[in-house]
Amino acid sequence: MTEQKATNVHWHDGEVTREDRSKILSQKGATLWFTGLSGSGKSTVAVALEQALTAKGKLTYRLDGDNIRLGINKNLGFSAEDRTENIRRIGEISKLFVDVGVITLSSFVSPYRADRDLVRELHKQAGMDFIEVYVDVPLDVAEDRDPKGLYKKARAGEIPNFTGISDPYEEPLNAEVVLNSHEMTLEQEVDILLQIMTDRGLLAA
Repeated sequence: MTEQKATNVHWHDGEVTREDRSKILSQKGATLWFTGLSGSGKSTVAVALEQALTAKGKLTYRLDGDNIRLGINKNLGFSAEDRTENIRRIGEISKLFVDVGVITLSSFVSPYRADRDLVRELHKQAGMDFIEVYVDVPLDVAEDRDPKGLYKKARAGEIPNFTGISDPYEEPLNAEVVLNSHEMTLEQEVDILLQIMTDRGLLAA
């Protein structure tokens, strides 16, 4: 757990509860955490799920790895330490959205199991729903897709610390959902995610 450096700070509770906000939105906030190799299809399914939820009148927000690194995490690189801090910050941001009542779709390679487990624990301690979605494709499939040309650069030694090539990816051990995007249609993936959200009562409050 990251050390608390600031002293003499105290949490200030308000008079409006998480439940109050959920009733306004007619939904329950939750984080769906999409993890997997670059090119596995994390962002693709997150975008499609965001569209499906919006069509149902549900308020959602998508947090994407590259987008976040262009803003709040622009000062972080790809060392193991920076990756850990990147995921910790996103975990805290996701919690804030969930507290508002928003369904949060967080799409990050997040290669280290301990980092993902930390985010899960942050949600658990706050009494928030956390659904880990492992978008699982073989490395050769992700590399063949290579939508951003990153694997080619990594193989050429132009990108250090690249997950799957020069850095490891630690597969989830107990993900709530596993999507094999190379064997499924996008519609099938979205349907699976909508079903688990329905089963958990997230789409009505």
